[in-house]
Amino acid sequence: MQAAKPLFDYPKYWAECFGPAPFLPMSREEMDQLGWDSCDIIIVTGDAYVDHPSFGMAIIGRLLEAQGFRVGIISQPDWRSKDDFMRLGEPNLFFGVAAGNMDSMINRYTADKRMRSDDAYTPGGLAGKRPDRASLVYSQRCKEAFSHVPVILGGIEASLRRIAHYDYWQDKVRRSILMDATADLLLYGNAERAIVEVAHRLASGEQIESITDVRGTAFIRRDTPEGWFEIDSTRIDRPGKVDKIINPYVNTQDSAACAIEQSKGESADGDDTQIVHLLEHPRLEREKTVIRLPSFEKVRNDAVLYAHANRVLHLETNPGNARALVQKHDNLDIWLNPPPIPLSTEEMDYVFGMPFARVPHPAYGKEKIPAYEMIRFSVNIMRGCFGGCTFCSITEHEGRIIQNRSHESILAEIEEMRDKVPGFTGVVSDLGGPTANMYRIACKSRDIEKHCRKPSCVFPGICENLNTDHSSLIELYRKARALPGVKKILIASGLRYDLAVESPEYVRELVTHHVGGYLKIAPEHTERGPLDKMMKPGIGSYDRFKQMFEKYSKEAGKEQYLIPYFIAAHPGTTDEDMMNLALWLKRNGFRADQVQAFYPSPMATATAMYHSGKNPLRKVTYKSDGVTIVKSEQQRRLHKAFLRYHDPKNWPLLREALTAMGRADLIGNGKHQLIPSYQPKTDEYQAARRKNSTPAGSKKVGKILTQHSGLPPRGSDGGKPWDKREQAKAVAFARLEEQKKAGKSQGGRKKSRPVAPR
Repeated sequence: MQAAKPLFDYPKYWAECFGPAPFLPMSREEMDQLGWDSCDIIIVTGDAYVDHPSFGMAIIGRLLEAQGFRVGIISQPDWRSKDDFMRLGEPNLFFGVAAGNMDSMINRYTADKRMRSDDAYTPGGLAGKRPDRASLVYSQRCKEAFSHVPVILGGIEASLRRIAHYDYWQDKVRRSILMDATADLLLYGNAERAIVEVAHRLASGEQIESITDVRGTAFIRRDTPEGWFEIDSTRIDRPGKVDKIINPYVNTQDSAACAIEQSKGESADGDDTQIVHLLEHPRLEREKTVIRLPSFEKVRNDAVLYAHANRVLHLETNPGNARALVQKHDNLDIWLNPPPIPLSTEEMDYVFGMPFARVPHPAYGKEKIPAYEMIRFSVNIMRGCFGGCTFCSITEHEGRIIQNRSHESILAEIEEMRDKVPGFTGVVSDLGGPTANMYRIACKSRDIEKHCRKPSCVFPGICENLNTDHSSLIELYRKARALPGVKKILIASGLRYDLAVESPEYVRELVTHHVGGYLKIAPEHTERGPLDKMMKPGIGSYDRFKQMFEKYSKEAGKEQYLIPYFIAAHPGTTDEDMMNLALWLKRNGFRADQVQAFYPSPMATATAMYHSGKNPLRKVTYKSDGVTIVKSEQQRRLHKAFLRYHDPKNWPLLREALTAMGRADLIGNGKHQLIPSYQPKTDEYQAARRKNSTPAGSKKVGKILTQHSGLPPRGSDGGKPWDKREQAKAVAFARLEEQKKAGKSQGGRKKSRPVAPR
């Protein structure tokens, strides 16, 4: 991996003399107060402007300010005309456009394609403050306002749509966002390194069209420049001349798939291409090599080719060995340079040490911004994730190499938050990041790391080259707890429990000091079929962690519970898989209040499975095994109903499905049966809720629920205490049981029969 120029080594732009602003200006009045006649760079964002390092526009804005540039913010503009995009005047260098911290379509729509009623990144949580595909719309409006000013796209929406991608909401493959947005350059991934270099080069007089050599960028060109070697990967039956460095069809699920380890044997996929030792190959050829993906027109019309292109793209994500990619759109090429070099610890400290106000812009007054309320007392300690879960966009956007901050930087931020943020009570809500416990975990060898092509370091098992030492994280927790004014440090980020069990000391530290009663983790499923398609560990890893969690909770004298998250309708999931998951949930006393259904986000590997019915984790051919896909609305509802097997509203659907599956034996009132054979009437259910909503009946309700619903006693096996909804159900069950015994209803009439399975 080539060395990169440190972020803090660039000479400052002349406007450094103005110094840092209390807040990046959002109006001409603020610019006048700062003494600015114009902005050098204007950032357009779909989120409310919160000057906090958890918000992308704040990080990029403050970083550019630290480089000496005058940066303005246009937050959540009215996109119906160009007027709002002219409120700060014309920028001297460029517009930076981002949809916000989330893809705008995921932000606006649920997994069932229903419009959301709120927006966590908007003051007051109001919905409707950003358009669909916001990056595209904002870019077009910027060009309408000032046609000659360069527009640079960034953020997760642009990052995940940089090539031809399947769009779940339109159920079709769309072109690269660059083709539709009329932007000049796209930055993908964490863009600090790229944006700083591009800004300084534009400031020195370079034209945006000439900036084609920056890592982590995508742009439009007409042909492959002279001196480049092009690998044809536009077909799946004949991959063309395959680079000797790496066979693109190596089985990436093989635990011995690290590049240097691959040199010891043949491909598990049966391909006859010889694997050679990487270090013997000259670096120059790789740096001048580009892989041609199937064109937009081909992947639009051929879902199997789409899966092949997705596979090749994901194999070219390691900054140490990734090659450039190119994809034709009509008569133009979308060119993707290799991913950016990860930030060093010193650079991470530099980025997070900038003068953030850590509060929303004063223009919002007392209006609360839900996303800020959730993170305002949290601290981000690292970036990236090497888990590689196929449904997740973190690895695709932030990369799989962990970028860490130093202890000193993190502790300094906690102290600043303690002294600066209104309402701090001594409780830090999170010390984490994309994953809570990947801090300072990396490959044991830099040489192996830069050549490795595995999409995950922890699937199908933990790589033998991965250092799983949690000692630095444990030390950080202890230092943070010892800070004056800090009463409690909670861990709210997702925990990779298969890594945690490798360090019992870490689990003890976490459980003893950093769990606030409940700890959320994500096994996602119990069955091997869907777990393999997710690249998640088996449920045995969860069981090991659960044993440790309960053991150390008991030793600490604390009553604490695990709350597992599961996904419904993920590619590779059958109806039987969901039934088995529901039975596992019932045995363990878990009742999900909210259900997470698979959401096909752009460019994810699981999305390629969903669209193509093929598995890009292995060699893609027209004859390769297919993947079970859940697409129909009825089947998606069924899979979600299995996760909420305890909800009477789902029982009719589940009875019908279980009968069709030949599992009517699971319908009944027995302890080991999934759902009852009777159906509470709506009026009885509502009456039970009204009558038993007081605490007086709680103990009786608990006994009734245990007897009549088949659920374990309250709080057993890690189950959480029952809420009022469960209490109401228990009473409804009890009343029906009493009516069956008496044979009469309260009015003296013959009782109607319970609803039988369909």
